[in-house]
Amino acid sequence: MSLSQKKAAKNAAPAAIERSGGHIMADQLKILGVDTVFCVPGESFLDLLDGLYDHTDSIKTVVCRHEGGASNMADAYAKMTGKPGICAVTRGPGATNASNGIHTAFQDSTPMIVLIGQVGRTMVDREAFQEMDYRHVFGQMAKWVAQIEDASRIPEYMSRAWKTAISGRPGPVVLALPEDMLSEMAVATDLQPGKITQPAPSPDAISDLGRLLEQAEKPMLLVGGPGWDAECGVKTMEFAERMGLPVTASFRCQDYVDNDHPNYVGVIGIAPVPELRRRIAEEVDLLIVVGSRLGEMTTQGYSLINIPDPQMTFVHVHPGAEELGHVYNPDLGIVSSASEFLDALQTIESGDGKQRWSDWVTDQRADYLKFLEPTEVPGDVNMSKIIRHVSAEMPKNVVFTNGAGNYTVWGHRFHQHCAYRTQLAPTSGSMGYAVPAAIAAKIASPDQPVICLAGDGCFLMTAQELATARQYDLDIIYLVINNSMLGTIRMHQERYHPGRTIATDLQNPDFVAYAHSFGIGGEKVERTEDFAAAFARAKTAKGGYLIELVVDREALTPMQSLSDVKRQGQEAQKR
Repeated sequence: MSLSQKKAAKNAAPAAIERSGGHIMADQLKILGVDTVFCVPGESFLDLLDGLYDHTDSIKTVVCRHEGGASNMADAYAKMTGKPGICAVTRGPGATNASNGIHTAFQDSTPMIVLIGQVGRTMVDREAFQEMDYRHVFGQMAKWVAQIEDASRIPEYMSRAWKTAISGRPGPVVLALPEDMLSEMAVATDLQPGKITQPAPSPDAISDLGRLLEQAEKPMLLVGGPGWDAECGVKTMEFAERMGLPVTASFRCQDYVDNDHPNYVGVIGIAPVPELRRRIAEEVDLLIVVGSRLGEMTTQGYSLINIPDPQMTFVHVHPGAEELGHVYNPDLGIVSSASEFLDALQTIESGDGKQRWSDWVTDQRADYLKFLEPTEVPGDVNMSKIIRHVSAEMPKNVVFTNGAGNYTVWGHRFHQHCAYRTQLAPTSGSMGYAVPAAIAAKIASPDQPVICLAGDGCFLMTAQELATARQYDLDIIYLVINNSMLGTIRMHQERYHPGRTIATDLQNPDFVAYAHSFGIGGEKVERTEDFAAAFARAKTAKGGYLIELVVDREALTPMQSLSDVKRQGQEAQKR
């Protein structure tokens, strides 16, 4: 908007009127284009709820069953839409419950704004009912934490919160809203949404990158991190195809590029293609990282790439300048959004790389395709075959959600993501994410099919949100993988403390009956060959469908049984 347009808009705006703080806040949300708020209502922000009542035509207020569910839904919604997810919770216990999703958003670089009711301003520092200082509570897991003391400044705070959440390295912002501030009457000038400025690479940086590519014998492009969209995925693979580059993705960012593309060679995360991991550690001489922070999971516990100086020529592109050199010193650091960087790559000449690197790409692609083949595992249910069946039966835009646990390996390894934002999974490794994320995905994109993949332990952390899914009549397919134990922790116990397992056996409910209690259909599958018919019924069910998959606990991973891990632990102990 030009200066003259802004002046005209201000002159045309109606005279400011008194509104309650809650109504001012709700009005700013509408102006910012917010269409969904996830909440668990509380008396500390009644006036905000009253303000949202006036915008029911444009803002959907989704009532959740737990604040952890609400904050994780906001995180997943932001991932789906690219704009800040909005979560509203009450003070004290409501805020601490919501911390799960705030932490996930921080580690995942997800834009989010969390609105927390607060005690009245006259009661501060008396340890009033559920009083907390949120600057201290969330200071290390949010980009900005503030408390609004004056209702007339709500537009100012919301303008800054929105820009902070989405700029640079995106992340969560927490705003505390004193109860009496929300109810007081004030005159406030509404904010005017502005365009977020995206950092871009300099021409010199792109020229330097071009020279590095000319010199490289075994280059690789790795994508992940914030600020991505479907167009970025297309541009990446067009550049990779033109140059002849292999492309890999960081942990739980498989959907950033089309996995069907011949230049895609797999994901670097938990249990990646073994040859891909070896090549990065030993052979890659130029690693171009676009967006990823290269966290613990992507780098195999910070063992894959040398710290602080990588063993290969290292190019790091990230929208947050503070991330460049934070762990790994780049030979070429570029502060840029993914989109601006990918646009700038058009100026790099393709040269002869496509011919020189042909075998380098073809061999890695062959390794990746071989890795997709189902493996044989103990028991009557083979999850590798089930995931491959789901992939074959569902359209390319099917969304997979999951939380954390060994069960996630089956989905990550055997499903190919071919469209952007078809993978919703926390890089923070937070259990309980799958169900809330599935709900948010279906609300954000009702026409996309959604598969919620959850282990028995992971599922029960947020299973009460099935009530939310049913209340909003969401057609989600839930695949609950039941081996009656916390598989990841049992694996670690058997490996490092053989014969001394504790606190990992689970007494589970009848998951199908549990789903039925919410009005959601379902059935139990105990043999691989029975899954196809059950899944066919799930695809046509209205209001959601749950399939409980009874898995032998020996089928720990696609490559290793529980007994294998036990033997390894026992042998290590002998040494």
